[in-house]
Amino acid sequence: TQGVSSAASDVYKRQHIFKQRKINISGVVTLVLEFPKLGFELTLNSQAFSIGNFSVAWYGIIIAIGFLLALWYGLSRSKQYGINPDKMIDVVIGGIIGGIIGARLYYVLFSWADYKDDLLSIFKIWNGGLAIYGGIIGAVLVGGLICKWRKVKFSAMLDVAGLGFLIGQGIGRWGNFVNIEAYGSNTDLPWGMWSEKIVNDYYNGSLTISDSITFDPYSPVHPCFLYESLWCILGFVLIHFLWTKRRKFDGEIFLGYLAWYGAGRLFIEGLRTDSLMIGSTRLRVSQVLAGLLVLASVIMIIVIRSRIRRSGDPEYLLPYVKTEAWQEEMRIMEEEARLYKERKAVSYTHLRAHETRRHLVC
Repeated sequence: TQGVSSAASDVYKRQHIFKQRKINISGVVTLVLEFPKLGFELTLNSQAFSIGNFSVAWYGIIIAIGFLLALWYGLSRSKQYGINPDKMIDVVIGGIIGGIIGARLYYVLFSWADYKDDLLSIFKIWNGGLAIYGGIIGAVLVGGLICKWRKVKFSAMLDVAGLGFLIGQGIGRWGNFVNIEAYGSNTDLPWGMWSEKIVNDYYNGSLTISDSITFDPYSPVHPCFLYESLWCILGFVLIHFLWTKRRKFDGEIFLGYLAWYGAGRLFIEGLRTDSLMIGSTRLRVSQVLAGLLVLASVIMIIVIRSRIRRSGDPEYLLPYVKTEAWQEEMRIMEEEARLYKERKAVSYTHLRAHETRRHLVC
C-alpha cells in the first residue's frame, strides 16, 4: 500500500520538513536536498543564469556538456573506426534531431492520457518528458538515413555512437540531480537523499509506485540518477579500454553498449518511482525493453562471433577500417586536405602581396 509507513516518518517530518523552505533569490526558486545519514545538505538552484526574460537551466548546460564531450570523443576516434570526421558531423546533426523527436514521441506514447486532451502540450518539451530509449531509437533511425546519404558505414558509426551515448548519459544524468528527479524508492543506505520536492511529487500524483511496496515520502530515497551515471561511466571505461581493440565486426561495440546499459537499466528502473508503464499493467516500459535488448544483444554477439570463427575467411565481416576501401578513402581525404592547405597558402600569399602593394602606393 502507498502512504506514510510509520510513526518514525512523522518524527522525520517534524525534524526536517521545515528546513526545506523554498528560497527566493531574484525570483529564482531553490530547494534543499538532504543526505541525512551523511550529515550534510545542498541548496540547489535549477536555473544557472538569466539574460533579461531568458533563463538558462543547469539541466540544459549539463546535457550540453555531455553532448560536447561525446562529440569530441567521437571525432577523435572516428578514423579508428573507418569514418570520415566531416561526414560524421552530418550524421551527428541528424542524430540529434532524430533523438529529440524520438525521445518526445516515446514519452508521449506511453503517457498518452496526459496529452490526449491538450495536443499542443506535446510540443512543450521544455516542460520535461523525454525518454532515453526513445532518443536512442530516433537517433539511430535518422542517423542511419544520413549514413546512407553520406556513404558512411552505418554499423561502424553505431560503434562510435554507443560509446558516445555512455559519455552523454553518464554526465547528463547529473541534470536530474539538479532537478531532484529520477530518484527511487526508500532506502536505509548511507547515501539515501530527501527533499521537499519528493513529498510534493508524491502528493501531486506524479510518482508510479508499485502496490507491492510501501513508499514513505518523508524518508530518504535511492539516488537512481547516481547509479545510472556511475554505471554508464564504468561501462565506457571498460568497453573503451578492454573491448574496442578486440572487436571482430562493425556494430559489436554498439551491441555491447545495449547489453551493458540494458543490464544496468533493468535493475535501476525497478527502483524508480517515475517509470512509464505499459498501459494499465504494472510492467515498466524501460525494464521490459532493457531485458529484451540485453538478451538480443548477447545472442547476436555470440552468434556473429561464432560465424566469423567458423568461416575460416579472414575477410568475413572484417571491420571497415581494416579494408582496402577505407585505405583508399583515407588517401582521398589526405589528398583533399593537402590541396586545401595549398589553396589556403596561395590565398594568404596573394593577400600579403596585395597589402604590400597598397602600402607602397600609400
